[in-house]
Amino acid sequence: MSDRPATPLLDTVATPEDLRRLPEDRLRELADDLRQEMISAVGTTGGHLGSGLGVVELTVALHYVFDTPRDKLVWDVGHQAYPHKILTGRRDRIRTLRQGGGLSGFTKRSESEYDPFGAAHSSTSISAALGFAVANKLAGRPGKAIAVIGDGAMSAGMAYEAMNNAEQAGNRLIVILNDNDMSIAPPVGGLSAYLSRIVSSREFLGVRDLLKKVARRLPRPLHTAARKTDEFARGMTMGGTLFEELGFYYVGPIDGHNLDHLVPVLQNVRDAAEGPCLIHVVTKKGKGYAPAEAASDKYHGVQKFDVVSGVQAKAPPGPPSYTGVFAQALLAEAARDDRVCAITAAMPAGTGLDKFAAAHPDRFFDVGIAEQHAVTFAAGLAAEGMRPFCAIYSTFLQRAYDQVVHDVAIQNLPVRFAIDRAGLVGADGATHAGSFDVTYLASLPNFVVMAAADEAELVHMTHTAALHDSGPIALRYPRGNGVGVALPEVPERLEIGRGRIVREGKTVAILSLGTRLEEALKAAERLEAQGLSATVADLRFAKPLDEALIRRLLVSHEVAVTIEENSIGGFGAHVLTMASDQGLIDGGLKLRTMRLPDRFQDHDKPERQYAEAGLDADAIVATVLAALRRNAVGVVEGARA
Repeated sequence: MSDRPATPLLDTVATPEDLRRLPEDRLRELADDLRQEMISAVGTTGGHLGSGLGVVELTVALHYVFDTPRDKLVWDVGHQAYPHKILTGRRDRIRTLRQGGGLSGFTKRSESEYDPFGAAHSSTSISAALGFAVANKLAGRPGKAIAVIGDGAMSAGMAYEAMNNAEQAGNRLIVILNDNDMSIAPPVGGLSAYLSRIVSSREFLGVRDLLKKVARRLPRPLHTAARKTDEFARGMTMGGTLFEELGFYYVGPIDGHNLDHLVPVLQNVRDAAEGPCLIHVVTKKGKGYAPAEAASDKYHGVQKFDVVSGVQAKAPPGPPSYTGVFAQALLAEAARDDRVCAITAAMPAGTGLDKFAAAHPDRFFDVGIAEQHAVTFAAGLAAEGMRPFCAIYSTFLQRAYDQVVHDVAIQNLPVRFAIDRAGLVGADGATHAGSFDVTYLASLPNFVVMAAADEAELVHMTHTAALHDSGPIALRYPRGNGVGVALPEVPERLEIGRGRIVREGKTVAILSLGTRLEEALKAAERLEAQGLSATVADLRFAKPLDEALIRRLLVSHEVAVTIEENSIGGFGAHVLTMASDQGLIDGGLKLRTMRLPDRFQDHDKPERQYAEAGLDADAIVATVLAALRRNAVGVVEGARA
């Protein structure tokens, strides 16, 4: 196509095998082509841009030096994997990124043999690569395992847990620390590159290994002193003492955009005789694309954009986002009460807490990619009388479930959980879908679990959570914009466990939790057109249930349907349990539950995902009609027909 860049050398490279046949002096040209192709592709589809631009040269060098896919290349998170996808047989589909039926925005095992481990959450790469390395060692198979992890991901304890255990992998494990933000490296230049090349060379390592063997024969105090002297000398000139203490041979820092530096160091480390190695590579996020380099977030995640100007496509004007509404509501609570604190795990902008940080820097805490710590830290604040809001995406809160149970629920501490991205999330797919939080929170004693039906309800629930001091409380809300209702000037404190009737009817009762309420109202209109009068209730609370309201609806309507943006075991399961406990099933109740299917859904547009899940107005109508046509009475969770 005429709007695609000219990439003559990249056009000859379909797989890493083709790449490895190139002369080394042409790798720079290939990297330039690869960068242009990635910019063009993401300009068409949107997605993660800055991270991939920062690792173009590193990606080329890794596939050039290592024998992928026999050598396992594990990318942490996967934001930076687009150049990797282009070089590993997926270039013809790269303009389908994050679209229905297209390539995933992350690494995915089912997509390619060059993706040995799926990722989308942070800080898993070293653990996974260690597993590959040890498995090969035990089986006597050749092959290295290379983990590429960013400096931000190194804020998670899991990375250090893996490194502490890495000695068992021997020389089969290599960790690439991609330092593009935290400035933990000293200045990178010719001297640093020279030292890195020397200390990673076979000659240096051979002499070092010989001296280590000699040192082992010395009395223990002299042996220990010799080892410390080696570490100190290299630590003084190059840094990396922490990694040495964890058992890694440290090399770096080196310029991650200079292939003349990267390739020989990677070759040296590939051929090293013993021990795991960490290479400290310094890169620049957004490298090679001026608009990304100039942007404060280096164009981390972008909409479709014009490649020449860098201007991103703007969404049409509409209601405010749920995230934005929560952010403003929390600011209002903080203005009223100086005990209100906000905590996030490396997502201040994603959760809307960047605004809170600007207004109340002393009460805002970004703990890094450390969800477990975030939850227990919030528990400590709550135990001392503060009112902490722990704002974490639903899918990331899963990483801290033991802390939610042990440190919050058992002690009945009033931590407020603001659960963003609840429900399906469109282009980010299964790894980021908030499918399980109602199930895993509403099963816990002491918890209150709320779900906002619209942006006005979210304001009320934020206020309710702020004032709730008798135990843990969670409010969940989806990605995207609200439905356009007016926001309240003064928030209302909701009665815990009390729902509301939104529409009155006689034959069908639709019990909605969360933002499926709009679809429930559409379904009620369609049922009315078919002569079926429908009540629609917004239950607000998955726990505690409004048992009085639910019982009244179940006994006074011919059929009842629950609907939620959550997996099996959530709101519908709790309603079924209540109905069973109170003997309502014995009375001939027709009750159907509608929830997310018992499988992981691939990325697509949200409306298509909800239709596929059977959670739109059409599905509600079909479920009601199927229930009414049945002669036998049934109570089946998840029934669609």
